Amino acid sequence: MAKPTTTVLFDLDGTLIDSIELILSSMRYAFTKLERACPTDEEWTAGIGIPLFTMFRRYATDDTDHRALTAAYREHQIANHDRLVRCYDNVVDVVHGLRARGHLTGVVTSKGEWLAMKGLAHVGLASAMDTVVGADSSTRHKPDPEPVRIALQRLDCAPAHALYVGDSVHDLLAGRAAGVKTAAALWGAFKREDMEPGEPDFWLTSISELPAVVQTL
Repeated sequence: MAKPTTTVLFDLDGTLIDSIELILSSMRYAFTKLERACPTDEEWTAGIGIPLFTMFRRYATDDTDHRALTAAYREHQIANHDRLVRCYDNVVDVVHGLRARGHLTGVVTSKGEWLAMKGLAHVGLASAMDTVVGADSSTRHKPDPEPVRIALQRLDCAPAHALYVGDSVHDLLAGRAAGVKTAAALWGAFKREDMEPGEPDFWLTSISELPAVVQTL
């Protein structure tokens, strides 16, 4: 019997697309517009991989304040999305190459699906994804395994036959808890020491290393 083909799941921000400056500038804009003290870039970066509404809960004084912060963030984010979002080097070629070799691919992100699709379309990856699981697809979020499990269910893939690639400890913990292999992307927002608690199965210094890893599974 032929060996099942590995399904490859990806985080989005910091893994497939470089949107870190957009994330940080949108945060600064939101707090400044509401005349609030901004978190430091380091504080906000630490939350990348967590849904935006969860992040703002840490700073909002009430529901009205939460809505206002979110609206201001979205205002800047949408206006500057295409200017500040780009693909990391070699990502498009690697992802399309995996698809050409018969691998199912998907995105599991803490963004809403509509915004994730906007980013994927902008960099030429929308057609390369078999599923996109966003923050609005689940009731629990990374580091909980539910989003990864939803992707596996949609693709009819057993955990043993999947790999999740991400750049944060939230991604790695979610993947491990879902029973899939995990690969840490070292080109994103976080350093190796930030991700070590997630105990990834593989460390990637470049996405160009991914096909060789997938071939071993």
